[in-house]
Amino acid sequence: MAKKDFYELLGLEKGASDDEIKKAFRKQALKYHPDRNPGDKEAEEKFKELNEAYQVLSDPQKKAQYDQYGTTDFNGGGFEGGFDFSGFGGFGDIFDSFFGGGFSGGGGRRRNGPEKGSDLEYTLSLTFEEAVFGCEKQINITRSESCEKCSGTGAKHGSHPKTCDKCGGTGQVRVQRNTPLGSFVSMSTCDKCSGKGTIITDPCTECKGKGKVRKQRKIKINVPAGVDTGNIMPMRGQGEHGNNGGPAGDLYVNIRVASHPTFKRKGFDIYIDTHISFAKATLGTELKVPTVDGDVKYEVPEGTQPGTVFRLKGKGVPRVNSHGRGDQYVNVVVDIPKNLNQKQKEALLAYMEASGEMPEGEGSKKSFIDKIKDSLK
Repeated sequence: MAKKDFYELLGLEKGASDDEIKKAFRKQALKYHPDRNPGDKEAEEKFKELNEAYQVLSDPQKKAQYDQYGTTDFNGGGFEGGFDFSGFGGFGDIFDSFFGGGFSGGGGRRRNGPEKGSDLEYTLSLTFEEAVFGCEKQINITRSESCEKCSGTGAKHGSHPKTCDKCGGTGQVRVQRNTPLGSFVSMSTCDKCSGKGTIITDPCTECKGKGKVRKQRKIKINVPAGVDTGNIMPMRGQGEHGNNGGPAGDLYVNIRVASHPTFKRKGFDIYIDTHISFAKATLGTELKVPTVDGDVKYEVPEGTQPGTVFRLKGKGVPRVNSHGRGDQYVNVVVDIPKNLNQKQKEALLAYMEASGEMPEGEGSKKSFIDKIKDSLK
């Protein structure tokens, strides 16, 4: 079977720099590490191929030889040493040497080091007006906090956690596996202390040795003017408390704004419809227009057509954490009257006749308007 291209395995072009090779191997090795894919033979085989490619391309002499001849083996025996990684220390040591020992054999960070607490999410519902002008809200959240009684140690007051005698406080143990392909050494989470590096013999009565308790807290939120649905407000340090002295996580507040019966919002602008009669649109009128700040007066000029939109500058939504406001746009809807009484019909007929809108009908001695008048008698 033809050997795979080492550059292609790492997702690189031929002639890639040492830094590019190192970064590519790191990314691929994280994905296919056997201890992150237990029982997955394909992942284990892929990792072997990646390691073979890295050992060649990270060695200047072997890389030059491979770039020139496409191989480093001139004896027909395949890659030097086959897949025996014992000289490199095995899978676990590859990660310890390549990534600085920051990863356990189980694929997670060592549990006895500082860890940031988990983030929390909360959905905050606001009225239309609260979102426009801003407000102060108080919410209740439940989160894990360090136990005050034992200061987060998990041990009863006056006692202390003991160093695990199996892992020596590292939280990890070395596991060696001998296979026909070579000797593999990996790092696994210590099963005696669960990776913490310490063992609690006399647990705290409050947290039962966990070092954390669930607490309900009231959080005050100052909502800025102009927020909208989909906005997210980060509350730094208001999430779950960290482990082993690590910082607390964050609280992310998702904003949801209720709709309004009159106002429609688009960005920082507000849109409304205002209804006027046919006569007012024709003759012009003064309108009382509702805005989020209260009613304002607006002069509608005579002859205003249906669908005309006029702007009220600065009557929109304040721009979040900025200056100025959007505008309000008013769409004119001209209402066509229905079920007119006789007096109204006669007035309209008179207008039509004065406008010369209804010429004499073809083949008729009476005008169309005369016929309408007769029907009203």
